[in-house]
Amino acid sequence: MSAGGVPGSPAREIDAARGRVRDAGGEALLARLEHLDAARAAPAPRPGPSPRPPDRGATADYDVVVAGGGLSLLLAPLLASAGLRVAVLDRARIGAAHREWNAGTAEVAALSASGIFTRDEIERLVIARYVEGLCRWHGGGTYPVRGVLDHAIDAGGLLAAARARAEALGVTLLDGHALLGHAEGPDAVALAVAEAHPGGAPRALSARLLVDARGAASPYATADLLCPTVGGVLTGLSEGDGERRIRPDVGEILATTEDVQEGRQHLWEAFPGRPGETTVYLFYYARSGDVGPGALLSLYARFFRLLSRYKEGDARLVRPTFGLIPGWSRLSAAPRAPGRRVRLVGDAAARHSPLTFCGFGANVRELAATAADLARAVREPGAPSTARDAPVHAGTGALAALMAKPAGGARAGEMNALLDTAFAVLHAMGNDAYAALLRDEMQAADFVRFLRETAARRPEVYREVVSALPLRAIGRWGAGLARELYRAR
Repeated sequence: MSAGGVPGSPAREIDAARGRVRDAGGEALLARLEHLDAARAAPAPRPGPSPRPPDRGATADYDVVVAGGGLSLLLAPLLASAGLRVAVLDRARIGAAHREWNAGTAEVAALSASGIFTRDEIERLVIARYVEGLCRWHGGGTYPVRGVLDHAIDAGGLLAAARARAEALGVTLLDGHALLGHAEGPDAVALAVAEAHPGGAPRALSARLLVDARGAASPYATADLLCPTVGGVLTGLSEGDGERRIRPDVGEILATTEDVQEGRQHLWEAFPGRPGETTVYLFYYARSGDVGPGALLSLYARFFRLLSRYKEGDARLVRPTFGLIPGWSRLSAAPRAPGRRVRLVGDAAARHSPLTFCGFGANVRELAATAADLARAVREPGAPSTARDAPVHAGTGALAALMAKPAGGARAGEMNALLDTAFAVLHAMGNDAYAALLRDEMQAADFVRFLRETAARRPEVYREVVSALPLRAIGRWGAGLARELYRAR
């Protein structure tokens, strides 16, 4: 790791970051990172070449094909258990984790309730528990909270177990295969698939339903916000009390160490795992169109350069973790599947919180309901989804959009000041309300109270909102909150 946080040549720093990721994660993981980075080369990626649509009455190879073998792999054994013929394909090895996950009690319970795993199996995948979490702001205070992201989950172990369960249930796993395009017919969808290496052999498949779980790499992941995130499992960080040390029984949910730089408010997270290991992330909120190619490697260069400002110690990267996490503000059109026989799930659908980006928690809590929804879509293509937004999402999206366009220059400190005020209000509202917001469970009335009290403490927030959001977006925000307040009556 670089000492002192003194920047060198940007190109040299990026090359060094690339080398560190390769050394810790191997060539395959680096290739996955560079594929994600390259996917940002076009602001609006287009689907690949399409095969010929299947004729009416055509027999499909599978009932469901899931494109993307990350967290959505958990859907495969549930669908197979419902008697469906299922295949999963991924550009890399299916079930290979390139993120780590933290969860609360509700998510841990949902994993065992899904029927994929027993309670004992899930308990063995919990590698750490915390007494509390912290949110801390540069130039401001520290605000503890209980009951949020307080279980560290073995992501690799979880996906390996899901893969084994899927295989045992007869799911076809196509490692190293990319979805190039599809064409929908009356009774099935044809898929153009190829091995994900130069000159890979093409292969034709068909399904009654295509489930797009490719995350930000999906051409239909059109959410208006994006959260570039890098980091990894580290050893060597100093343990003990103090802001720059790690306590094994405390998770650091959000923290800043500086004001807005390069037009972005960078945030850190730190979640202790196995003894001596901590997963540390660096990320920022952005409008999707503002994130170009190379964003992840550039952020990795910053991560290595500034880590020592965040935490002390002789840090060593053991396993890289990264992602481009889409977020939908609810102030624009939602990502939409291109036909009756295609469904978006996970990050591609961006139905999780745009503020906390708790995709793992949201997906796991809704795992059984999502599988049931997909099984219904096989039988009734075009049937509306039964999924419903959490009420709080009507309000948090605008806050995320505000974070994605922070003021710079002489006003570079305003974002930290706003965050400090907001979290001071949450803390004063009590742990139940504070935790509910971070878990996407706050009710609309409590959210409006939170906004009102934040504005009372910091009247400048009105100017900040108006300068960051167009009037149309502000109107949609108010209408969404009013709708949720009416529903809650």
